[in-house]
Amino acid sequence: MEQEVWSSFTHDPRHAEHAGLRASDADRDVVRDVLVEAYADGRLDREEFDARSAAAAAARTLGDLPALLEGLVAATSGALTPLGSDGLSILTPVQIEERAVAKWREERRSAALGFVFASVITWTIWAAVMFGGFPWPLFVMLGTGINAVKTAASRDELVARERRRLEKRQRKALGLPWKPDEAQE
Repeated sequence: MEQEVWSSFTHDPRHAEHAGLRASDADRDVVRDVLVEAYADGRLDREEFDARSAAAAAARTLGDLPALLEGLVAATSGALTPLGSDGLSILTPVQIEERAVAKWREERRSAALGFVFASVITWTIWAAVMFGGFPWPLFVMLGTGINAVKTAASRDELVARERRRLEKRQRKALGLPWKPDEAQE
């Protein structure tokens, strides 16, 4: 998990040569995702979650980010993973496949939760305001349900897309050219 978090950044923020680089939205999103997971697990209380989230949103450089993950992600990994020139770990094909499947599972879970939350909220509003009237929450359920079914049904496509993204990122980290004919689109 720890190595996966650090390899998710555009450049490893733990390395001094990257500390002065400007943080991207994607880098701040990595921190936000870790904070959300830690809050959901009960490792952060609401006050600390809010403070760290605000600091992540305001972070300007990569050097600002590791402190926000302190106590949540190990600063160093126990495993000796070879690193590319930009600090990204070198993954085996099995690890790439595992991460691609994990990404699909997360997208599937998000789509299902979106369906459930939107349905519960709209049916609650309908029941409170116009019980017995036209059941308009069915349209919300239809829209979010289509997304949930599409995400669940397109496993192979989503896994393949994420696998290509990870392979491309790894080739870039190793300084190898990405050949368009390798992308199977």
